Amino acid sequence: MTEEVCTGQGQVGQRSPRVETEGVHADIKLNRRGELCICDWYTQMALEGRVFQVKAGTITTPLIGDILITDTKAEMACEAPLGMTMIPVYAHIATRDGISASDGTLHEYAAKSVGLAVTTHGTAFIPLPLKMGGVASHCVASTGQTGGVVVAAEGPTTTRCHWHVANPVAMGAGHETTSFMWQPRVPPVCAGIATFYIQVAAATHGPDYYASFDFIELPTVNVK
Repeated sequence: MTEEVCTGQGQVGQRSPRVETEGVHADIKLNRRGELCICDWYTQMALEGRVFQVKAGTITTPLIGDILITDTKAEMACEAPLGMTMIPVYAHIATRDGISASDGTLHEYAAKSVGLAVTTHGTAFIPLPLKMGGVASHCVASTGQTGGVVVAAEGPTTTRCHWHVANPVAMGAGHETTSFMWQPRVPPVCAGIATFYIQVAAATHGPDYYASFDFIELPTVNVK
């Protein structure tokens, strides 16, 4: 039996990207050593205008978290409507010392999702496209101080917990970690109707914080 070897050629492209219209054949791109140039999936989603950001706190004005994480209460949330899928890929929470009379103790932060709609939206936030001038998101986001966004009650078979920071050192000592980042290796896939939400809390006093999270948005038919 003769073994068949598949061969092909690509186009060396170094100086400028090629511009092609939709639905036409194009050469694959190679570098000068003949190696295939591959764009990672996350970058490709951003180039297509499918990545969005939700943020809380502006300039020098942070938001205030809850006093202890409370069931159904969240500080940030984004809801994917029916027919759309939201894939959270990054979150960041930075606490700020010295603003409140007390910065609280036993801080706790969490990122969760549930296959249900937001019960009560807080302050509306229009997700920002990471592609400047990109299309608008289909998802609906909101923020709310001290648990002002109401989500479905947490259940053992309905709620997913993707990230949890529990009881870091109390704020204000000048040496503690005050910035926390979540960048999952395997991101949650929230097929609408679904909600992704973040909780920020501490004992005795809600912490002052800035936060943001990024998500990829795709039609559900392109995911399932």
